[in-house]
Amino acid sequence: MQFVGPDRYVHGGPQRSAVVLINLGTPQAPTSAAVRRYLREFLSDPRVIELPRWLWWPILYGPVLALRPPRSAAKYAAVWTAEGSPLLVHSQRQAAALGAELARRGLELQVALAMRYGQPSIGAVLQQLRARQVTRMLMLPLYPQYSATSTGSAVDGVNRVLSRLRDVPEVRWIKHFADEAGYIEALRASVAAHWERYGRGECLLMSFHGLPRRNLELGDPYHCECHKTARLLAQALGLQPGSWRVSFQSRFGRARWLEPSTVDTLRSLARGGVRRLDVICPGFVADCLETLEEIAIEGQATFLQAGGQQLRYIACLNDGAAFIGALADLVERNTLGWPVDAGQQERQSAEARRSAELAVAMGAPR
Repeated sequence: MQFVGPDRYVHGGPQRSAVVLINLGTPQAPTSAAVRRYLREFLSDPRVIELPRWLWWPILYGPVLALRPPRSAAKYAAVWTAEGSPLLVHSQRQAAALGAELARRGLELQVALAMRYGQPSIGAVLQQLRARQVTRMLMLPLYPQYSATSTGSAVDGVNRVLSRLRDVPEVRWIKHFADEAGYIEALRASVAAHWERYGRGECLLMSFHGLPRRNLELGDPYHCECHKTARLLAQALGLQPGSWRVSFQSRFGRARWLEPSTVDTLRSLARGGVRRLDVICPGFVADCLETLEEIAIEGQATFLQAGGQQLRYIACLNDGAAFIGALADLVERNTLGWPVDAGQQERQSAEARRSAELAVAMGAPR
């Protein structure tokens, strides 16, 4: 079908398929005003802050949005690039590389990038795809480990847009890929390449984004999936017990969070005699504020102040060939049954034209 308005379509139009990569989002600029807009949207999400609105609103619109934006803006400025936000730049490169890899495999799939908060918004991206006659969408949140606060929120955002459409497209989801073989291999290869180039530290710390402990107690599988990824990566690297650790970063507020915290772990490792430490953030697939500033800058300072001598941050997978190949494998497997190769598309178009001619002959509007 071909969309021509909110309530009417024309028979026989193309039916295209697309992959929508979804990441968290980023301010549009490293300024207090831009960060305030971003934080207001992000921290207003009930999936992110699970407090009654009557309790949370005065805190958010009081001290949080008054005090946090200037501090966060300075941190964003420390990692901002000439091309813009690192998260957006790397995510755009991932989308372009995935599109090229799918095309190389003979798959006719459009690839789009949407951000849960900020731009490009989920609403704008889905509207653009709808205008291009996309009737099948594979949603691929770029969060390897599932959490209601991330992937669950992405589902909410997509469903909110779909609820306003009269003709809803077919939608499939990739929930997580924490133990996907291609993802684990991409992480292993990244660490191995780093060690080959710079030498190997005394310990490998795997730092994941933190969550309030209450989320785990309520049934969120995120904590378990982080440990599964870490265990599989350690196994793939052939690491011995004691030569690697897991920690959780980005603590916010006064609630108890997942432990051990990355800050505490950095201090304890340094004070325990570790002099050279390697840190990787497997839960982030694109470098961003949390990796480039929180770990590579702040984390390094924390480790050195506690007595360590060298912290080397291992970059995210970004648009590396191994990771893009792993994403393409996921897409190919999860679009089975959809006419996405060139031959299927050509046959489908011919059938659609014949169907349209028959429909018009039987009285359907042109």
